[in-house]
Amino acid sequence: MFALFQINYHNQYFSAFGDNTKSENLAKNLWLNKLSQFSADTICGAAEKIIADNDYLPTLHKMLEACRQVGMPKGLPNARQAYLEACNKPSPKAAQDWSHAAVYLAARDCGWHLLANETERKALPLFSDCYRSYCDRVLGGEELVIEPPKELPETAGKKASRSENLKQLKKLQQLVE
Repeated sequence: MFALFQINYHNQYFSAFGDNTKSENLAKNLWLNKLSQFSADTICGAAEKIIADNDYLPTLHKMLEACRQVGMPKGLPNARQAYLEACNKPSPKAAQDWSHAAVYLAARDCGWHLLANETERKALPLFSDCYRSYCDRVLGGEELVIEPPKELPETAGKKASRSENLKQLKKLQQLVE
């Protein structure tokens, strides 16, 4: 990746690192640490995408974003599409057909109430953070699953006796006093 950047962004590369191998090695170690979750193919594909789309040497942030885009599995929508899907699904949420489990899980963690009642300007950034963390887990190879909601326990159907009802009523009256 650094070799590709050196060839394609020659002047910018040497302006950033010069002939100083120490600063170049520090940058390589930092980038290696931050990009370690991605495969070599994803990193190379992201570097090629950046070279094709940008005139300037990328920052680490831009490289991370490119890796997420290139390495994204099929069926995983971008953050805004996922946000719109989460906002528009009817209840019960767990019973709906989701494009990917990451969308449901991010919306659940972000909060259904927040998504339904806040403006997109406030809710989308919060949702995007949750969604990005789930996307990173998917990119890391984790299989996400939507757990069906637990069923409510069956009640015995046995009615309390009159004396038990009176005892409970007295307890409630004592709480009020």
